[in-house]
Amino acid sequence: MKILVGMSGGVDSSVVACLLKEQGHEVIGATMSIWDKNRHYHIAAHKDACFSPHEERDIKEAKAICNKLQIPYYVIDCTKQYQKMVLDNFKQEYLAGHTPNPCVLCNATIKFDALPLSAAEQGIEFDKFATGHYARLSYKKEINRYQLRQAIDAKKDQSYFIYRLQQHQLAKILLPLGDYTKEEVRQIARKYGLNVSEKPDSQDFYTGDINDILEQRPQQGNFVDREGKILGTHQGIWNFTIGQRRGLGISADRPLYVIALDKDKNEVVLGYAEDGMKNTIFAADLNWVSIPPIQDTITVKAKLRSSQTPMPATVTPEKEGVKVQFFEQQKAVALGQSIVFYDEDGFVLGGGIIKGAQNAAE
Repeated sequence: MKILVGMSGGVDSSVVACLLKEQGHEVIGATMSIWDKNRHYHIAAHKDACFSPHEERDIKEAKAICNKLQIPYYVIDCTKQYQKMVLDNFKQEYLAGHTPNPCVLCNATIKFDALPLSAAEQGIEFDKFATGHYARLSYKKEINRYQLRQAIDAKKDQSYFIYRLQQHQLAKILLPLGDYTKEEVRQIARKYGLNVSEKPDSQDFYTGDINDILEQRPQQGNFVDREGKILGTHQGIWNFTIGQRRGLGISADRPLYVIALDKDKNEVVLGYAEDGMKNTIFAADLNWVSIPPIQDTITVKAKLRSSQTPMPATVTPEKEGVKVQFFEQQKAVALGQSIVFYDEDGFVLGGGIIKGAQNAAE
Protein backbone atom coordinates (compact mmCIF):
# COMPACT_ATOMS: atom_id res chain seq x y z
CA MET A 1 0.00 0.00 0.00
CA LYS A 2 1.17 3.55 -0.73
CA ILE A 3 0.90 5.63 2.44
CA LEU A 4 1.45 9.37 2.77
CA VAL A 5 2.69 10.24 6.27
CA GLY A 6 2.16 13.71 7.67
CA MET A 7 5.62 14.51 9.04
CA SER A 8 6.02 17.18 11.71
CA GLY A 9 9.70 16.68 12.41
CA GLY A 10 8.82 15.18 15.78
CA VAL A 11 9.24 11.73 17.24
CA ASP A 12 5.64 10.53 16.73
CA SER A 13 5.29 11.03 12.99
CA SER A 14 8.87 9.85 12.45
CA VAL A 15 8.10 6.58 14.22
CA VAL A 16 4.92 6.19 12.15
CA ALA A 17 7.02 6.37 8.97
CA CYS A 18 9.45 3.79 10.38
CA LEU A 19 6.71 1.37 11.44
CA LEU A 20 4.86 1.56 8.14
CA LYS A 21 8.01 1.01 6.10
CA GLU A 22 8.96 -1.93 8.29
CA GLN A 23 5.53 -3.41 7.56
CA GLY A 24 6.36 -3.35 3.87
CA HIS A 25 4.35 -0.32 2.76
CA GLU A 26 5.54 2.23 0.22
CA VAL A 27 5.89 5.30 2.45
CA ILE A 28 5.98 8.94 1.37
CA GLY A 29 6.70 11.80 3.78
CA ALA A 30 5.00 15.19 3.60
CA THR A 31 5.05 18.28 5.81
CA MET A 32 2.49 21.05 5.63
CA SER A 33 3.95 24.56 5.52
CA ILE A 34 1.67 27.08 7.28
CA TRP A 35 4.03 29.83 8.49
CA ASP A 36 3.55 33.14 6.64
CA LYS A 37 7.00 34.66 6.24
CA ASN A 38 5.53 37.92 4.90
CA ARG A 39 3.86 38.94 8.16
CA HIS A 40 5.53 40.33 11.26
CA TYR A 41 5.09 38.42 14.50
CA HIS A 42 6.46 39.01 18.00
CA ILE A 43 8.11 35.66 18.63
CA ALA A 44 9.07 34.10 21.95
CA ALA A 45 12.53 32.84 21.05
CA HIS A 46 12.53 29.71 23.21
CA LYS A 47 8.87 28.76 22.90
CA ASP A 48 7.91 26.02 20.47
CA ALA A 49 4.49 25.74 18.85
CA CYS A 50 2.64 24.40 15.82
CA PHE A 51 2.36 27.85 14.21
CA SER A 52 5.94 29.04 14.45
CA PRO A 53 9.00 30.11 12.44
CA HIS A 54 10.58 26.95 13.85
CA GLU A 55 8.74 25.30 10.97
CA GLU A 56 11.94 25.55 8.91
CA ARG A 57 13.83 23.57 11.54
CA ASP A 58 11.04 20.98 11.69
CA ILE A 59 11.06 20.63 7.89
CA LYS A 60 14.81 20.09 7.98
CA GLU A 61 14.44 17.37 10.63
CA ALA A 62 11.56 15.68 8.78
CA LYS A 63 13.56 15.68 5.57
CA ALA A 64 16.53 14.13 7.37
CA ILE A 65 14.31 11.34 8.72
CA CYS A 66 12.96 10.62 5.24
CA ASN A 67 16.49 10.58 3.80
CA LYS A 68 17.50 8.11 6.51
CA LEU A 69 14.53 5.89 5.60
CA GLN A 70 15.19 6.41 1.89
CA ILE A 71 11.63 7.53 1.19
CA PRO A 72 10.39 10.48 -0.90
CA TYR A 73 9.69 13.74 0.93
CA TYR A 74 7.58 16.75 0.01
CA VAL A 75 6.71 20.10 1.58
CA ILE A 76 3.08 21.03 0.90
CA ASP A 77 2.24 24.74 1.05
CA CYS A 78 -1.00 25.14 3.06
CA THR A 79 -0.37 28.76 4.10
CA LYS A 80 -3.42 30.28 2.39
CA GLN A 81 -5.78 27.56 3.58
CA TYR A 82 -4.46 27.89 7.14
CA GLN A 83 -4.95 31.66 7.10
CA LYS A 84 -8.51 31.34 5.85
CA MET A 85 -9.71 28.34 7.84
CA VAL A 86 -7.79 28.64 11.13
CA LEU A 87 -6.36 32.13 11.70
CA ASP A 88 -9.37 34.06 10.38
CA ASN A 89 -11.68 31.92 12.53
CA PHE A 90 -9.39 32.41 15.54
CA LYS A 91 -9.63 36.18 15.13
CA GLN A 92 -13.38 36.19 14.58
CA GLU A 93 -14.06 34.03 17.62
CA TYR A 94 -11.80 35.93 20.01
CA LEU A 95 -13.29 39.28 19.01
CA ALA A 96 -16.74 37.83 19.68
CA GLY A 97 -15.72 37.00 23.25
CA HIS A 98 -15.34 33.29 22.55
CA THR A 99 -12.39 30.96 23.16
CA PRO A 100 -11.76 28.93 20.00
CA ASN A 101 -9.72 25.77 19.73
CA PRO A 102 -7.53 26.23 16.64
CA CYS A 103 -5.98 22.76 16.95
CA VAL A 104 -9.39 21.09 16.55
CA LEU A 105 -10.16 23.19 13.49
CA CYS A 106 -6.69 22.70 12.01
CA ASN A 107 -6.98 18.93 12.20
CA ALA A 108 -10.36 18.83 10.48
CA THR A 109 -9.64 21.38 7.76
CA ILE A 110 -5.87 21.40 7.23
CA LYS A 111 -3.93 18.36 8.51
CA PHE A 112 -6.51 15.76 7.45
CA ASP A 113 -7.98 17.71 4.56
CA ALA A 114 -5.96 20.45 2.85
CA LEU A 115 -2.66 18.60 3.26
CA PRO A 116 -3.63 15.26 1.63
CA LEU A 117 -5.85 16.98 -0.95
CA SER A 118 -3.05 19.35 -1.98
CA ALA A 119 -0.60 16.46 -2.15
CA ALA A 120 -2.95 14.56 -4.47
CA GLU A 121 -3.44 17.65 -6.63
CA GLN A 122 0.34 17.84 -7.04
CA GLY A 123 0.36 14.34 -8.47
CA ILE A 124 1.52 12.46 -5.36
CA GLU A 125 -0.18 9.06 -5.45
CA PHE A 126 -1.16 7.33 -2.21
CA ASP A 127 -3.86 5.04 -0.83
CA LYS A 128 -3.97 6.17 2.80
CA PHE A 129 -2.85 9.16 4.86
CA ALA A 130 -1.22 8.48 8.25
CA THR A 131 -0.28 10.73 11.18
CA GLY A 132 1.29 10.42 14.61
CA HIS A 133 -1.90 11.20 16.54
CA TYR A 134 -2.58 9.08 19.60
CA ALA A 135 -6.05 7.65 18.96
CA ARG A 136 -7.51 4.38 17.69
CA LEU A 137 -9.58 3.84 14.57
CA SER A 138 -11.80 0.91 13.63
CA TYR A 139 -14.72 0.09 11.36
CA LYS A 140 -18.05 -1.35 12.53
CA LYS A 141 -19.77 -3.13 9.68
CA GLU A 142 -23.15 -3.43 11.45
CA ILE A 143 -23.67 0.34 11.37
CA ASN A 144 -21.38 1.08 8.41
CA ARG A 145 -19.31 3.59 10.37
CA TYR A 146 -15.69 4.23 11.14
CA GLN A 147 -15.26 4.58 14.89
CA LEU A 148 -12.76 6.71 16.76
CA ARG A 149 -11.53 5.64 20.18
CA GLN A 150 -9.24 6.97 22.88
CA ALA A 151 -5.62 5.84 22.72
CA ILE A 152 -4.18 3.19 25.02
CA ASP A 153 -2.01 5.91 26.59
CA ALA A 154 -4.60 8.03 28.40
CA LYS A 155 -2.07 10.79 29.12
CA LYS A 156 -1.28 11.23 25.42
CA ASP A 157 -4.74 10.57 23.98
CA GLN A 158 -5.58 13.07 21.22
CA SER A 159 -9.06 11.89 20.26
CA TYR A 160 -10.48 15.19 21.56
CA PHE A 161 -8.51 17.08 18.93
CA ILE A 162 -9.71 14.99 15.99
CA TYR A 163 -13.38 14.45 16.91
CA ARG A 164 -14.46 16.66 14.00
CA LEU A 165 -13.11 14.28 11.36
CA GLN A 166 -15.98 13.07 9.20
CA GLN A 167 -16.62 9.58 7.89
CA HIS A 168 -15.12 10.24 4.46
CA GLN A 169 -11.93 11.48 6.15
CA LEU A 170 -11.73 8.57 8.60
CA ALA A 171 -12.07 6.15 5.69
CA LYS A 172 -8.81 7.42 4.21
CA ILE A 173 -6.53 7.60 7.26
CA LEU A 174 -4.36 5.46 9.51
CA LEU A 175 -3.50 6.16 13.15
CA PRO A 176 -0.70 3.68 13.92
CA LEU A 177 0.20 5.00 17.39
CA GLY A 178 -3.14 4.45 19.12
CA ASP A 179 -1.97 1.16 20.65
CA TYR A 180 1.38 2.51 21.87
CA THR A 181 2.42 4.52 24.91
CA LYS A 182 4.62 7.56 24.46
CA GLU A 183 7.57 5.82 26.09
CA GLU A 184 7.18 2.86 23.74
CA VAL A 185 7.25 5.27 20.81
CA ARG A 186 10.46 6.86 22.11
CA GLN A 187 11.98 3.42 22.54
CA ILE A 188 11.16 2.59 18.91
CA ALA A 189 12.75 5.87 17.84
CA ARG A 190 15.91 4.96 19.76
CA LYS A 191 15.94 1.53 18.13
CA TYR A 192 15.88 3.16 14.72
CA GLY A 193 18.56 5.64 15.77
CA LEU A 194 16.37 8.68 15.20
CA ASN A 195 17.89 11.91 16.53
CA VAL A 196 14.39 13.17 17.42
CA SER A 197 13.80 10.36 19.92
CA GLU A 198 14.01 12.75 22.89
CA LYS A 199 12.49 15.79 21.19
CA PRO A 200 9.83 17.35 23.47
CA ASP A 201 6.24 17.65 22.28
CA SER A 202 4.94 20.95 20.98
CA GLN A 203 2.41 22.19 23.53
CA ASP A 204 1.13 25.47 22.13
CA PHE A 205 -0.79 26.74 19.12
CA TYR A 206 1.27 29.89 18.53
CA THR A 207 4.77 30.83 19.58
CA GLY A 208 4.14 34.57 20.01
CA ASP A 209 1.60 37.17 21.12
CA ILE A 210 -1.94 36.35 19.93
CA ASN A 211 -2.49 40.06 19.32
CA ASP A 212 -0.29 39.57 16.24
CA ILE A 213 -3.14 37.47 14.84
CA LEU A 214 -6.00 39.57 16.20
CA GLU A 215 -4.52 42.86 14.89
CA GLN A 216 -6.55 44.97 17.32
CA ARG A 217 -5.71 48.30 18.88
CA PRO A 218 -6.33 48.62 22.63
CA GLN A 219 -9.97 49.35 23.37
CA GLN A 220 -10.66 50.38 26.94
CA GLY A 221 -13.53 48.67 28.69
CA ASN A 222 -14.61 47.87 32.22
CA PHE A 223 -14.16 44.99 34.60
CA VAL A 224 -17.52 44.53 36.31
CA ASP A 225 -18.97 42.19 38.92
CA ARG A 226 -22.15 40.15 38.43
CA GLU A 227 -24.28 43.14 39.44
CA GLY A 228 -22.57 45.44 36.95
CA LYS A 229 -20.47 47.35 39.46
CA ILE A 230 -17.30 48.70 37.85
CA LEU A 231 -14.15 47.19 39.37
CA GLY A 232 -11.51 48.56 37.01
CA THR A 233 -10.58 48.89 33.35
CA HIS A 234 -8.98 46.70 30.69
CA GLN A 235 -7.80 47.13 27.09
CA GLY A 236 -10.08 44.69 25.23
CA ILE A 237 -12.08 41.55 26.01
CA TRP A 238 -9.92 39.53 23.60
CA ASN A 239 -7.11 39.63 26.16
CA PHE A 240 -9.10 37.36 28.51
CA THR A 241 -10.60 33.89 28.60
CA ILE A 242 -13.25 32.30 30.79
CA GLY A 243 -11.76 30.95 34.02
CA GLN A 244 -8.73 33.24 33.86
CA ARG A 245 -7.40 34.33 37.25
CA ARG A 246 -3.96 35.80 36.64
CA GLY A 247 -3.26 39.18 35.09
CA LEU A 248 -6.52 40.85 36.11
CA GLY A 249 -4.96 43.50 38.33
CA ILE A 250 -8.07 43.70 40.55
CA SER A 251 -7.76 43.26 44.31
CA ALA A 252 -10.48 41.50 46.29
CA ASP A 253 -11.01 39.61 49.53
CA ARG A 254 -10.93 36.34 47.56
CA PRO A 255 -9.46 35.38 44.16
CA LEU A 256 -11.49 36.66 41.23
CA TYR A 257 -12.00 34.85 37.94
CA VAL A 258 -13.31 35.80 34.52
CA ILE A 259 -16.83 34.36 34.41
CA ALA A 260 -18.22 36.10 31.29
CA LEU A 261 -17.19 38.28 28.35
CA ASP A 262 -19.63 40.82 26.88
CA LYS A 263 -18.62 41.76 23.34
CA ASP A 264 -21.30 44.45 22.88
CA LYS A 265 -20.33 46.32 26.06
CA ASN A 266 -16.63 45.37 25.93
CA GLU A 267 -17.01 44.21 29.53
CA VAL A 268 -15.15 41.49 31.40
CA VAL A 269 -17.36 40.08 34.16
CA LEU A 270 -15.51 38.90 37.26
CA GLY A 271 -16.69 36.67 40.06
CA TYR A 272 -15.61 34.09 42.62
CA ALA A 273 -14.88 30.50 41.61
CA GLU A 274 -18.41 29.30 42.43
CA ASP A 275 -19.94 32.05 40.29
CA GLY A 276 -18.47 30.51 37.16
CA MET A 277 -19.72 26.97 37.73
CA LYS A 278 -22.15 25.54 35.15
CA ASN A 279 -23.92 22.22 34.76
CA THR A 280 -26.00 22.76 31.61
CA ILE A 281 -24.32 23.34 28.26
CA PHE A 282 -25.74 23.95 24.81
CA ALA A 283 -23.69 22.83 21.81
CA ALA A 284 -24.16 23.11 18.05
CA ASP A 285 -22.12 22.44 14.87
CA LEU A 286 -22.21 18.79 15.84
CA ASN A 287 -20.19 15.97 14.35
CA TRP A 288 -21.26 12.43 15.19
CA VAL A 289 -18.45 9.94 14.82
CA SER A 290 -18.86 6.42 16.22
CA ILE A 291 -22.66 6.51 16.21
CA PRO A 292 -25.30 8.07 13.93
CA PRO A 293 -26.91 11.36 15.07
CA ILE A 294 -28.95 10.75 18.20
CA GLN A 295 -32.74 10.93 18.28
CA ASP A 296 -33.24 10.57 22.04
CA THR A 297 -31.40 11.37 25.27
CA ILE A 298 -28.25 9.33 25.87
CA THR A 299 -25.85 9.06 28.80
CA VAL A 300 -22.21 9.84 28.02
CA LYS A 301 -18.91 10.91 29.48
CA ALA A 302 -18.07 14.40 28.25
CA LYS A 303 -14.89 16.47 28.05
CA LEU A 304 -14.79 20.27 27.92
CA ARG A 305 -11.00 20.34 27.55
CA SER A 306 -8.50 17.88 26.12
CA SER A 307 -6.81 17.38 29.49
CA GLN A 308 -10.04 16.86 31.43
CA THR A 309 -11.16 13.47 32.69
CA PRO A 310 -14.48 12.69 30.94
CA MET A 311 -17.38 13.47 33.27
CA PRO A 312 -20.86 11.81 33.37
CA ALA A 313 -23.61 13.71 31.57
CA THR A 314 -26.74 13.29 29.49
CA VAL A 315 -27.07 14.59 25.95
CA THR A 316 -30.49 15.54 24.62
CA PRO A 317 -31.12 16.52 20.98
CA GLU A 318 -32.69 19.93 20.40
CA LYS A 319 -33.67 21.86 17.29
CA GLU A 320 -30.37 23.77 16.99
CA GLY A 321 -28.05 21.20 18.53
CA VAL A 322 -27.94 19.40 21.88
CA LYS A 323 -28.36 20.14 25.57
CA VAL A 324 -25.73 18.57 27.79
CA GLN A 325 -26.64 18.10 31.46
CA PHE A 326 -23.63 17.28 33.64
CA PHE A 327 -24.14 15.34 36.85
CA GLU A 328 -21.66 17.68 38.56
CA GLN A 329 -20.99 21.38 38.05
CA GLN A 330 -18.15 22.28 35.70
CA LYS A 331 -15.73 25.19 35.86
CA ALA A 332 -14.43 27.47 33.09
CA VAL A 333 -17.04 26.65 30.46
CA ALA A 334 -16.02 28.84 27.53
CA LEU A 335 -18.13 29.58 24.47
CA GLY A 336 -16.37 28.52 21.29
CA GLN A 337 -14.60 25.56 22.87
CA SER A 338 -15.40 21.96 21.95
CA ILE A 339 -17.31 19.47 24.05
CA VAL A 340 -16.65 15.83 23.12
CA PHE A 341 -18.78 12.82 24.09
CA TYR A 342 -17.41 9.35 24.90
CA ASP A 343 -18.95 6.05 25.90
CA GLU A 344 -17.77 3.74 28.69
CA ASP A 345 -15.28 2.04 26.36
CA GLY A 346 -13.63 5.25 25.24
CA PHE A 347 -15.26 5.51 21.81
CA VAL A 348 -15.79 9.05 20.56
CA LEU A 349 -19.53 9.29 20.05
CA GLY A 350 -19.35 12.84 18.74
CA GLY A 351 -19.07 16.42 19.83
CA GLY A 352 -19.82 20.03 19.06
CA ILE A 353 -19.03 23.67 19.72
CA ILE A 354 -20.24 25.25 22.97
CA LYS A 355 -22.78 27.99 22.28
CA GLY A 356 -24.18 28.55 25.77
CA ALA A 357 -23.92 27.48 29.42
CA GLN A 358 -25.92 27.94 32.60
CA ASN A 359 -26.85 26.40 35.91
CA ALA A 360 -30.03 24.36 35.85
CA ALA A 361 -31.53 26.69 38.46
CA GLU A 362 -30.86 29.84 36.40
